[in-house]
Amino acid sequence: MNRIKILFFATLRERAGVKSLELDVPSDLTVEGLKERLIADYPNLKESMHAVLITVNREYAFEEAVIPPNAEIGLFPPVSGG
Repeated sequence: MNRIKILFFATLRERAGVKSLELDVPSDLTVEGLKERLIADYPNLKESMHAVLITVNREYAFEEAVIPPNAEIGLFPPVSGG
């Protein structure tokens, strides 16, 4: 098992109801798998997860990326400009 820290930003923080959390996850968990777990644990995040930007150790990550041990995960809602 890997221990990871998840940071929620902007509207995702409001929907999750927490600023951050720590989780024990399987060593082969992907970003996609993490999104599925967060949707199961925090149903209010479901509609945001299709467009969320995710960083792993402060670098953008794709869905198939495996989350390394002791990673810091950032979840950001999409940003629109004007």
